[in-house]
Amino acid sequence: MSAGSPGRAAVEGYFAAINADSFADLAEVFAEDVEIHTVGAKPVVGRAAALAHFPKVLADYAEHSDRVTRWIETPEAIVTEIDFEGKLADGRPVGFSALDVFDLRDGRITGVTTWYDTRDVRRQVLP
Repeated sequence: MSAGSPGRAAVEGYFAAINADSFADLAEVFAEDVEIHTVGAKPVVGRAAALAHFPKVLADYAEHSDRVTRWIETPEAIVTEIDFEGKLADGRPVGFSALDVFDLRDGRITGVTTWYDTRDVRRQVLP
């Protein structure tokens, strides 16, 4: 899979939208039946639910950025290793590594599964 593939473009669009807080732009990269699975949370099913999900998840961050450090690609899936860096509204920094698996169909994202150390993140974000 090349850097110019439709799947790669969808995943790059996902990160661009997330990093810019342009959550409505996710509609362009998500399939109607997209499913979001995050460790420790109930699945988010459907494009409308996914579009509402991300503003809620990132609401407490004054700043945030997902930086992809590694890409593993096939025609049906892309795996990314990311470094998340952010700052909460109260100024405390938050940082962690994560693994995102994107399932793809017809150049759109049908699934996002994210793994990270929930205990470490909870320790960083709780007052």
